[in-house]
Amino acid sequence: MAYSFEKNPKTNPDYVSPVIGKQEMKIEGGLFTPEVMWAMGIVDGYSISPDHKHIAYVVTYFSVAENTGHNTIHIMDIDGKNEKLLTTTSNDEDSPRWIKNGTKIAFLSNEGGQNQLWEMNPDGTDRKKLSFLSTNIGGFSFSPDEKYVLFTSYVPYSYRPAEYFEGLDRTTGLLANDLMYKHWNTWQEVVPHPFYAPFDGEKLGEAVDILAGTLYESPLLPFGGMEQLCWSNDSKKIAYTCKKKIGTAYTLSTDSDIYVYDIETRKDVNICKLPDDPDQNLGYDINPRYSPSGKYIAWLSMEHDGYESDKNRLYVMDLSTNKKTDLTKKFDADVSEFCWNSDTDDIYYTAVWHGRTMIYHIDLDANIRLVTDGDYDYFFLRMCGRKIMSLRHSLVEPNDLFIIDPDNANGIKQLTHENDHLMNQIELGKFEERWTDTKDGKQLQSWVMYPPDFDPNKKYPAIIMCMGGPQEACSQVWSNKWNFALIAYQGYVMIMPNRRGCPGFGRSWEAEVSGDYGGLCMDDYFSAIDDLATEPYIDKDKLGCVGASFGAYSVYWLAGHHEKRFKAFMAHDGVFNIAQQYLSTDEMWFANWDNGGSYWDKNPEAQATYANSPHYFVDKWDTPILCVHSLLDFRIPIAQGQAAFAGARVRNIDAELLCFSDEGHLINKPQNSVLWHRTFFRWMAKYLKN
Repeated sequence: MAYSFEKNPKTNPDYVSPVIGKQEMKIEGGLFTPEVMWAMGIVDGYSISPDHKHIAYVVTYFSVAENTGHNTIHIMDIDGKNEKLLTTTSNDEDSPRWIKNGTKIAFLSNEGGQNQLWEMNPDGTDRKKLSFLSTNIGGFSFSPDEKYVLFTSYVPYSYRPAEYFEGLDRTTGLLANDLMYKHWNTWQEVVPHPFYAPFDGEKLGEAVDILAGTLYESPLLPFGGMEQLCWSNDSKKIAYTCKKKIGTAYTLSTDSDIYVYDIETRKDVNICKLPDDPDQNLGYDINPRYSPSGKYIAWLSMEHDGYESDKNRLYVMDLSTNKKTDLTKKFDADVSEFCWNSDTDDIYYTAVWHGRTMIYHIDLDANIRLVTDGDYDYFFLRMCGRKIMSLRHSLVEPNDLFIIDPDNANGIKQLTHENDHLMNQIELGKFEERWTDTKDGKQLQSWVMYPPDFDPNKKYPAIIMCMGGPQEACSQVWSNKWNFALIAYQGYVMIMPNRRGCPGFGRSWEAEVSGDYGGLCMDDYFSAIDDLATEPYIDKDKLGCVGASFGAYSVYWLAGHHEKRFKAFMAHDGVFNIAQQYLSTDEMWFANWDNGGSYWDKNPEAQATYANSPHYFVDKWDTPILCVHSLLDFRIPIAQGQAAFAGARVRNIDAELLCFSDEGHLINKPQNSVLWHRTFFRWMAKYLKN
């Protein structure tokens, strides 16, 4: 995944951003702070040379002072030696791909102000621009024969009728006559389309828009990238993901499909809804990939329309018969991503189970084998001959590249050590798995994180983390958003329960949150914190509760039901009034499924959901609360956080509201993140440490 950043003009149009590179810093006292976290590089996308001898990969570096980040391209030998930085300017350069039999690396650079396609030698010399488009390239892929380049770019979407906007080139007005006029954190003024262009070895020719004349999007917003498109092995066809709906129809549906486009006829076929096929694939279908033999195409598929957290199945189609098979029918978990083996028609995929994202192997007979183990998350799989390359992180380790021999239990080698120079200066706490009896007699798994130098003979304040989603796993995540190790470092014991709704514990467990927001999932939080509070090292009079998104909804709900368990709350971008949320969110299929319908529906499930809206229980609020929200959050608009804050203050409860005018559902800018952390830590310390 490539990161995109705004450059800081410093009010001077001629301002040139400094080069942001690896930060060599002395960490005074070994303190782990938000600033140290942002000083760490993020190892991300990578590409393996055709001879399997070299890796080109991306590291993103950040500057708190400049409030921005910078993508850089590196190269190393396949054994992790001879690492070299290839790009040394202030331009963002990423998405390296080996071309021309490994003699060149193609990449994206915003040199000149626009993201365009370039190439260079593997040592970084002889840089050459290959595309000269009037718009930015979002991602790209060369056809197997390298005669074409598939890429994504944006086309206009928003409504600007000439009779109203003529002569008003500076107006900021956006006139909408249908829904989906906003999405995630942007006004819907443009949408991505897939293009392809001939390539003569020197530059791209005239591009063809596969979705010309439509307002459909491919890849899917807000997070889709080049993983949602691919070339056929013979370079004659392009498989792409698309939800061919707009406006109200789009916001009420998750029904995306896989289309196969023929570059000779310029026509496509929806392979998810072929005539006379009883399986019409009504949910999300994404991320197509052709097998090495070219006999099969695989993709990820959900069964139901309107449900974003349905089981993510691994589908394979035999292209000679068009027969589709759900390979993971007997696998009771979601497939996160997959890749075909190098030269055989079998597959490696990742899936979360019990808070860990592991690599699995599956053949076309649906025989499944676990490849990895340990307390880690593996992701971004690629084949390197008969071995697997992957990124990996954990609760106490940032991203690094690993190579894995799937036939050797001990065949895992770490290749990059991007942040060792910083991690070696700090001491993070330990973590462990904990299982708790639930109210209905089941078992609840949580991760418990301890502060550094934890002494079980002392008393510690504790914080429970409420997960988002609501179908989001608490796995081995390392993040600059919610970094659990950084929170525990402040002197807290943290518990992160995989409550009802979290993936990785079977489909029935995951589905139990929908339509039951105030039910068993909330009881699970009480079970987890009450269990942890029995430990002699926990100060049960100093308990805090925090969360984001559905986790913040949980905080608002728990604030009205916690029976004085907690001494402080913090809620980031959460739903406070479910009825208000229903008509103000961007993608309404989510509310229809999880709420059981609209607030005017009379069915029992919908009525039960809306009756559990946190705003109905403000009269029972009695505990200080910090509310955080952002103006560009269109998934859960800012009025939700403002209303919760007002409710607390009207009740004469100590409360603070932290707002960001330039953030969406996530806090992405370094300085905003540091302010977020300082405010959060100060708030919790005020009530849990004094």
